[in-house]
Amino acid sequence: MAAYEITLLIIAIALFGTVLLPRLLEHRPLSFPIIYVGVGFTIFAFVPGVPVLDPIENSYLTERLTELVVIISLMGAGLKIDRPFSIQRWSATWRLLAIALPLTAGIMALLAWKVMGLFPATAILLGAVLAPTDPVLASGVEAGAPLTELEEEQDPQYEWGTVRFALTSEAGFNDGLAFPLTNLAIAAAGAALAEGASLAWLIDWALVDVLYKILAGAVLGLIIGELVARLLFRLPATESLSEMVTRGEEVMAGVEALATTLVAYSVTELLGGYGFIAVFVAALSLRHFEWEHEYYVELHDFAVVVERLLMATVLVLFGGAIAGGLLGPLTWLEGLMGLALLVVIRPAVGILSFLGTTATWPERIVIAFFGIRGIGSFYYLSHALAESSFQERELLVEAGELWAFVGFVVLMSIILHGVSSSAVMDAYDRWRRRHREPGNE
Repeated sequence: MAAYEITLLIIAIALFGTVLLPRLLEHRPLSFPIIYVGVGFTIFAFVPGVPVLDPIENSYLTERLTELVVIISLMGAGLKIDRPFSIQRWSATWRLLAIALPLTAGIMALLAWKVMGLFPATAILLGAVLAPTDPVLASGVEAGAPLTELEEEQDPQYEWGTVRFALTSEAGFNDGLAFPLTNLAIAAAGAALAEGASLAWLIDWALVDVLYKILAGAVLGLIIGELVARLLFRLPATESLSEMVTRGEEVMAGVEALATTLVAYSVTELLGGYGFIAVFVAALSLRHFEWEHEYYVELHDFAVVVERLLMATVLVLFGGAIAGGLLGPLTWLEGLMGLALLVVIRPAVGILSFLGTTATWPERIVIAFFGIRGIGSFYYLSHALAESSFQERELLVEAGELWAFVGFVVLMSIILHGVSSSAVMDAYDRWRRRHREPGNE
């Protein structure tokens, strides 16, 4: 069967899934990522003539496709957040970023070095790749569409807010903040290959990859989001956005979300900043401009549709890669390490992040458990392995082993979190409603 026909089939599956699966799987112990991976595995394992998928041989396509999925999902995640931005009321987010992210990366790097026997630079890379949570596969635990939680999130007494806010904001930021750790691994690999190398590379990493690129991403995202918001809501017009949608121009309603994503990402990357951070900050800046405007729902919905189509494509291909032997190099010890990340390490560092706070134990447990790993990890791994320093080290460390380990972690996360998300979040919502009723405080 020709690759062209397979491509059309994948697109058709993505389109059907985008329309039907959210309704069919609502409140059921199953998620559409599981369905997509299963369909991909079935197609590539049992349909005659289907080519074998290898993310290493197709590294450029893997990097670019996963990159596009992540940046679209970051825009959607930013538009979901109804909570006004502030240091205090986003304290759950800052704790997860400052404690859970680096601890997860450090623990996994140490295990990769000591248990898997990887070289230090490669161990750092594996820790960085698996540290961020994923905004793409977290639809079951993310915040809802804009305006759905506006009244609650503006309540100054409700500091910690919903679990969904914490998980959405964490995923929005840490997909960008994993970049400095990935670049640390790339720099360390390059330094290990250089003769007579000094620690100058470490200073350069701190100044450029940490300080400049993070700051550039945040500032450019803020500026671009503000400019787009003014174009949407402040330019003189003969009719309002709402009237335009009502009049019949809803076909293109929300396309500005995609345009903002691409502008924020491309401009920031061209200027040497972190595009992931810029996209999420631009979404927050745009979302906070006209706080209660109903057009944010259109922006969000358009971003979600594009995200789901791309996500479905990647997950079907992921299932195909598994059918082609992606997990073949995985050892039982590495499998145990991957499971430990999901059920021990992330929950432990997540709970540790909230020590000394007023967060309730149900909130802490749910936030800590849903540290979903996903497509962002695929992007970081493909990006790093494309760098010359890691290409040269492939004689020492097989890229296939890294892909097998990361693929296993993502697969287990899709299954574990996909099966449990509906039941856990429904139980949490029931608890929260009882907890917030008068007399139950």
